[in-house]
Amino acid sequence: MDLISLLPDFGNLAFTILAFIAALTVIVAVHEYGHYIVGRWSGIKADVFSIGMGPVLLARTDKHGTQWQIAAFPIGGYVKFRGDANAASGGADDEVMAELSEEDRRHTMHGAPLWARAATVAAGPIFNFVLSFLIFAGLTMSSGVARDPLSVDTVLDIPGMEQGLRTGDEILSIAGVPIPPVSDFGQLVDKLPETALVEYGVMRGGQKMTVTAPHPFPALVGSVNPQSAGFEAGLLQGDLIRTVNGIPVPTFNALRDIVVNGNGEELALDILREGTPLNIVLTPRRQDIPTADGGFETRWLIGITSGMVFDPATRSVGVWEGVTSGVDRVLYIIQSSLSGLWHMITGAISTCNLSGPIGIAQISGQAAAQGAISFVGFIALLSTAVGMLNLFPVPLLDGGHLAFYAWEAATGKQPSEKVLKALLTIGLAVVLSLMVFGVTNDLFCP
Repeated sequence: MDLISLLPDFGNLAFTILAFIAALTVIVAVHEYGHYIVGRWSGIKADVFSIGMGPVLLARTDKHGTQWQIAAFPIGGYVKFRGDANAASGGADDEVMAELSEEDRRHTMHGAPLWARAATVAAGPIFNFVLSFLIFAGLTMSSGVARDPLSVDTVLDIPGMEQGLRTGDEILSIAGVPIPPVSDFGQLVDKLPETALVEYGVMRGGQKMTVTAPHPFPALVGSVNPQSAGFEAGLLQGDLIRTVNGIPVPTFNALRDIVVNGNGEELALDILREGTPLNIVLTPRRQDIPTADGGFETRWLIGITSGMVFDPATRSVGVWEGVTSGVDRVLYIIQSSLSGLWHMITGAISTCNLSGPIGIAQISGQAAAQGAISFVGFIALLSTAVGMLNLFPVPLLDGGHLAFYAWEAATGKQPSEKVLKALLTIGLAVVLSLMVFGVTNDLFCP
């Protein structure tokens, strides 16, 4: 990747920057509010709550004495608690602390009990996780899930292909294979013939019948991943891929086999978009993807997922099911992210899997370009990543402060001011090094 390719035109660049700022502002605001509100509940007073850094643009002071402000540079935010020497809460302002009474010192970050300080620091990442699972739960509850028995809600009409399915059909079998519960439907795919048309056994109006319709998973684009070969080539949700290098692809499996086994060679796609034939040329990218056993495998991919030839009828999702689904998504993101970092450290997968701020900004813009649901889902994913990153035991991050508190709990005393400053300097160097490494990846990784 070169710098020029990141700037296709001013309009796209502006949209990408605005999307990135919007995502970052939401995540930072939630993170810092976690620190603020738990600190207030714990008896620790905040002097400043800032969204953005640098010169103050807007500000007001509430009844608790906290100045809420918006600063000029939307690159983060902070809460400055009573008695802090700076916005990073890295040390006490000795002059201010010396003037406070014992009672007032209790309302500072540096004079509060250990439990209050630890809870306040931990609240930031925890609020990021809460935001993520609430978004994931909300998306699941708003869209619903396919219901048993599998039934047809709407059907896709593919020009030139017989479509015998109708709204309301209950699917009994496909190509003679009985339909399993919806939760196991994915296991059916490999049992079906790789043909464009298959026979469906359906229950329609109380009668069993057999109809002919397209394969349930044609080479249909269900979604396009940001920063993928498919996205950059212009593939869109709903595109039907008919041939690859002149070879018919009747199913998504047939398309995947050509891509995976193509050794990264350029592919010419003949697609149908809303009835209009189009030709698109793209080159698959080698990517490391997580596996079910917690490892990774490397494949050639174009970055699309499969769409179905019909939309299943759905059922509403209750609060408990939605919340547990959200929690599962957050835990999966954390697990796969930690696994990915470990595999990068050990050299099992490429370090190019680590994106920096430029890459994250690009993904923000591309997710926003695909619609509100895609963008909100990206915010949830990024919020989880921010929460996890902040818990790393690196001085300057929340995890570093928690490590200091653990030391204090074990030894009964805080690290000395000299040691604390040295460790914070090391932490700053580590964070800046990671940022430089990420930017380097953004600019030079393929």
